[in-house]
Amino acid sequence: MSSERMPDERAVAAWCQWLDALATDAQAALSASLAYEQLNDALRDHWLDALLQDRARIKVPLIAVYAPLLAVEKDPERRARIQACIGPAEWSLPSAGIRAFWGKTKEGGRVGVIVSPLYLEFVQVLSCCWHARQGFDWVRHEPFLERTLAPNHGSVFEGVRLEVTPLRGMIDELSYAILAHQRSGLVIPEELRSHASLFHAQPVSASAVLVSG
Repeated sequence: MSSERMPDERAVAAWCQWLDALATDAQAALSASLAYEQLNDALRDHWLDALLQDRARIKVPLIAVYAPLLAVEKDPERRARIQACIGPAEWSLPSAGIRAFWGKTKEGGRVGVIVSPLYLEFVQVLSCCWHARQGFDWVRHEPFLERTLAPNHGSVFEGVRLEVTPLRGMIDELSYAILAHQRSGLVIPEELRSHASLFHAQPVSASAVLVSG
C-alpha cells in the first residue's frame, strides 16, 4: 500500500467507525440525521453512494446507518432507495411496542404522547395538546430519539403528569380532534402525517382528512 493512499484509508476507516457508532450512540445518530437533512440533493446522493461502497466494512445492522437518514428524507425516490438498502427491515409503525400516554391541562385540554419504536434502542415521539371541540393547540414530532429519553408513565411533560392510556383510545381522541380542527377552519398539522397509518382503522372521514389535508 503506497503512502499516497494512507490518508484515504484512514479517512474511510474513521468513516466506517463512525457509522458503526450509529447503532449505539444516540448523539452520533442524531448528528447524522441532522447533517444529512441539511445537505442538497447531490450531496445526499453522494452520501448514499458512499454507504453502498463501504457497506461491506460496516459491522452493525444496516438499518442503524440508514434509519437516521430515512427519518428526515422526504423525496419518494430517495426514500425508496434507502428502504431497499435496509433490506427486509420495515420502516413503519408496528402496533406492537407503541406506547401512549396522556394527561389533562389546567385549562381542560389534553396532552397526549405516542412513543413508537424505530430500530434498536431508538424511537420517534408524537406529542400534542388539544381540546375536543376546538382541535389542536400544538403538535410536535420528534422523529429520532433515544428510548430512555422519551416521555414515559409518570413523566411531567409540558407541565402535565402523564399516565398510560390504551393506544386505541388515544387514536379515537385524536381522530375527533382532527375533525374539530378542520371544522374550525384550521390546517391539519403536518406532524400528524408521520403517524397517518395509525388512523387507517378510524372512520373514513377522519383518516381521509389526515391523509389528504
